[in-house]
Parts: sequence; C-alpha cells; structure tokens
Amino acid sequence: MIKLGVIGAGKWGKNHLRVYSQLPVNLVGLADIDESKKALAEEFKTNFFSDYHRMLPLVDAVSVVVPTNLHYQVVKDALAAHRHVLVEKPVTNDSQKTKELVELAKSSGLLLSVGYLYRFNPAVRKLKELIAAAGTLQYITARYIHSSNPPRRDSGAVLNLGIHMVDILNFVLDVRPKRVYCKRVNFIHPEREDSALILLDYDDFFASVEVSSCHPEKKRDAWVIAGNEKIYADFLEQQVIRFPIKVSEEEVVTGREIKEHIIKNEPLNEQLKYFVDLVENCNNGKFSEIVNLGEEEYYTTRICELALKSAESKRDLEVE
Repeated sequence: MIKLGVIGAGKWGKNHLRVYSQLPVNLVGLADIDESKKALAEEFKTNFFSDYHRMLPLVDAVSVVVPTNLHYQVVKDALAAHRHVLVEKPVTNDSQKTKELVELAKSSGLLLSVGYLYRFNPAVRKLKELIAAAGTLQYITARYIHSSNPPRRDSGAVLNLGIHMVDILNFVLDVRPKRVYCKRVNFIHPEREDSALILLDYDDFFASVEVSSCHPEKKRDAWVIAGNEKIYADFLEQQVIRFPIKVSEEEVVTGREIKEHIIKNEPLNEQLKYFVDLVENCNNGKFSEIVNLGEEEYYTTRICELALKSAESKRDLEVE
C-alpha cells in the first residue's frame, strides 16, 4: 500500500484528503504552515506537519495543493527528496520553470502529474472520441466563466481558468496552435486579469476561449463546428449533444440531434485513483511505460504565457 501525503490545506487540499481517505492508500499526513489546519488532519485521522520537509521522508508520493506561486519550490523539494508528485494546475506560472521540473522528474525516474481533472471528465473523453468523425474542423468556441467566487489572488483568469480549456483542447485535438492572440480586462485588480478572450490559430481552423470571473452564468462548455456535425459539450453537466448538420452553397442538410449516453463521475476521484495506480506501477518498476503529464504541461503553460504576452503587446504571437 503506497504512502501518500497532502501539502496544502485549502479548499482543494481538503478535497484531496477526502478522496485519498476513501482509496486503498496509507494517508500519512497533511502539511500546512497554518497550525489551525491540524483540526482538518484530525478530521481525516491523519498526522499534521507544519513543515512539509518533515513529512517527505515518510511518504512515496505527495499531492501539492498550495498557491501557484509556491508550486515551484515545493515540487522541486519533493522531487529532490525522490518523491512522486501530483501538483494542481498549473505546475508554475513560468514555462521555463515548468520545463526544469519536468526534466528533473524525468531524469530522476519520478512522476510529475498535473491536476487537469477535466481529462477525467467523461464529457471531455466523449468529445475526444467523437471529434475525429465530425468532419473537417471549422472552429471551436469554449467558455470557462462564472462569478460564484471572488477571483483567485495567485493568478489571473488566463492561468487560473483558461489553462483548463487550453489543456482540454490539447487533449482532444491531435494538433497544437501555431499562433495565439489575447485581449484581457483588469477590472478588479490592476495586475491580474479577471476576464479574457484567447484566440488560438491552428492554420486550418481556430478556437476561441472565453474566460471570466465576472460573468453571471457558470459555464464550462464548448462547441465544435465541423463539416459533418456540430457538437456541444457541457463539462459541468457532463453532457454531449451531436447535431448532424451539413451546410453547403446549395443546401443545408439537417439530421436528428443525438444526446450521447454518458456515465457521470467525480473527475477528482478518477484523477487521484489514476495517480495512485501510476505510483504503484512506478514502484513495481514500470516507470518507462508511463506517460508523464508534466511533459505536456509545458506547452499548456507556454500557450497561456504567450496569451498574456499577446494581451500586453496587443499583437498575435507565434507558439514556439
């Protein structure tokens, strides 16, 4: 049974504790600088550490669920201690630092998985399955919008919200964008955008990503407009609807809409179970067979990084 620890006792740290407590693992402890979080450790019948360095020698792997600006040092320390890591997205706010951590994990034979739980959302997986047969892609629109909570203080809407949608696009598509353009609005805070529109150019088609912490609706969804079908995916409700519509200069041929059968799940539960399985496989000498999500994370962070640079320079930028 693998030994796991959680570093960070905020909202998502508590969620990680909840899920791990229901899995067949040895939950060794919770680490947080806030001594009052000891009560949370007691709630889940595990040990409390005010210094995560004291917990690292006791575990096989950790979930890093601290503010984004602290990710780099905590993840680096965990990898240096030869511990597998699952870190909440993004790995860091800097693609070069992310690349450094990815290389450190790879050279050490360690896992560096990233908390993109939408990859474990059945609507996202169904979209990936359907998109190839939908015909020639024309464009995609995606939204990650809400005003249910105040904006986070460790990053703006692009790196906090948009990065999920960029990762979904990277996951469901076989290609990466060639250029990126972004327009942002800093209404609430002068240094952190609360709303943005990101335009990704794939040469033959484009994708727009709307993100906002100020929108009255709460939506995480996407439209895929292709030659044979138009597909709507609602990632919150875990629903996918196909609209067989072919448009030409001569006619519009419309078929009956098809609501896909999807078995709903809790993506975080699936994600953490997957991470536990990966750690067990690594401990059994199967590291070479595992794809480290951290390697792909570099490109996701880089696209968002370029989006912010584009907003600042007011021009589109090439994705290197």
